[in-house]
Amino acid sequence: MSKLDMLRTPRDPHAGVKRFADYGDEIRDRCEVLVVGSGPGGAVVAKELAEAGRDVILLEEGPPFGEKDFKPEAGHAMQRVLREGPSRAARGNLITPTMQAIALGGGSLINSAICCRPPDWVFDKWAERTGIEGVDRASLDPHFERVEAQLGVSPTPDEVQGERNRRFKVGCDALGISCEPIWRNVRGCRGSGECFTGCRNGAKKSTDVSYVPAAMRAGARVYTSVRAEHVITDGRRATGMRGRIVEPFTNAEHGTVHIDADCVVLAAGCMATPLILLRSGIANSSGYVGQDLRFHPGLAVMAFFEEPIDPWKGATQGYHSLEYLEEGLKLEVLWSPPSVLAARLPGFGHSYQEHLLSYERLAPFDVICAADHSSGYVKPKRKGWDPDIHWNFDQRDVDLMQKGLGILSDICWAAGAEAILPGLHGIPEVIRSKEAAESIRTTDLRANHTISAANHAFCTTRMSKDPKRGVVDSHGRCHDLDNVYVSDTGNFAASPGVNPMLLCMALADRIAHGIADRW
Repeated sequence: MSKLDMLRTPRDPHAGVKRFADYGDEIRDRCEVLVVGSGPGGAVVAKELAEAGRDVILLEEGPPFGEKDFKPEAGHAMQRVLREGPSRAARGNLITPTMQAIALGGGSLINSAICCRPPDWVFDKWAERTGIEGVDRASLDPHFERVEAQLGVSPTPDEVQGERNRRFKVGCDALGISCEPIWRNVRGCRGSGECFTGCRNGAKKSTDVSYVPAAMRAGARVYTSVRAEHVITDGRRATGMRGRIVEPFTNAEHGTVHIDADCVVLAAGCMATPLILLRSGIANSSGYVGQDLRFHPGLAVMAFFEEPIDPWKGATQGYHSLEYLEEGLKLEVLWSPPSVLAARLPGFGHSYQEHLLSYERLAPFDVICAADHSSGYVKPKRKGWDPDIHWNFDQRDVDLMQKGLGILSDICWAAGAEAILPGLHGIPEVIRSKEAAESIRTTDLRANHTISAANHAFCTTRMSKDPKRGVVDSHGRCHDLDNVYVSDTGNFAASPGVNPMLLCMALADRIAHGIADRW
């Protein structure tokens, strides 16, 4: 290949990543810092510590996915990229679907690339809950800036908003509700609305194409298709990790994995990290490992317009409103693949078919709720490595969500909708006037009357000042251990109010620099 051809050929961001086909019957290795999980928390730690001169190994249970691997059909994507396919859910006073990725890059691979800094009052709430000190906007802003620069975070430009997003802005503007373009970690977005199934345009700067390659350039080694299972300890110190090689998509177990390390950072996500700690029998003198699970439940109202708006065109989520954030509500535009949205449409037979035929006129607007009164837990099942998840949607949070749905309804009408599809039990499937839509506010709404999903999850290894009230300190180090850290959304002491990825990454940047200074 000529030098000109080499310049024309895009560099594979996953070059050098070890894959399932590279392994024999066993993996044995040693490092200074072992990082478990390549999502927003782990990839940041691996990159920062590798650049600080530490010998780093990064483990990921899932495989790498390239642009050629992404298919816009939701069933195919969910089965390959999500843990338990599309079937993972929390049980409680309702069934709440929740999605976590199993792939290099973790959730950053399939989320909407939303990057939002929480306001300072969020951290006041954290301090009130667990007494945590030194975690606030003033201390975190330099870390936010570093992450945003690495990812190219910027507001969604108008040319890729599409009519679906613009209608949300029209409705908010008409009502005097604040509304702004969403800041996202993308470069060269074409507004294809395919974030959920993986960006075929390569515009989303998920950690597998940003932080992981940077970590490898600094000398980190990356093993995919490796499931971390047990942290090995000697007194208050971890000495390494044991696990298994797992085959992509089948989860069939193959050879054993033995990694010796001077320091272990768990960033497997707030569902998997507690399982590793509990199965290892460590870091739980407080009893909080896996406890206090928090979600951002979300519900959508579908606006139905008279004319086609081609909702599949435009950024997946291009506008949001933070007007009611301090009350616990965030309003957004939403999009997902046709087969997912089709499951949300009402009716049977011909009436259902009519909704499908009108697909080009639909726009989903959604509300997520901080749900400060709702909680649950994560624990291991008797067999396997998938978590047993429980979560109850408290009536006080249901009432708050109901207020948000009423506001969404107002936005739909102000945006020019001729009808809305509320998706709530006990309320008409299709509402054709603003007056009739008041039933959204006045009905006696209960948790199990909703079709709620929750993909933002946190708090299962929460930060605390007092070792009796949480699992890790303000720098992510386990209270019970000298050299084991957690760097994922499990660290959160309460809801962040906004989408959690950017905060998780800023905390990870802070944790990494603390480790570099200490070790």
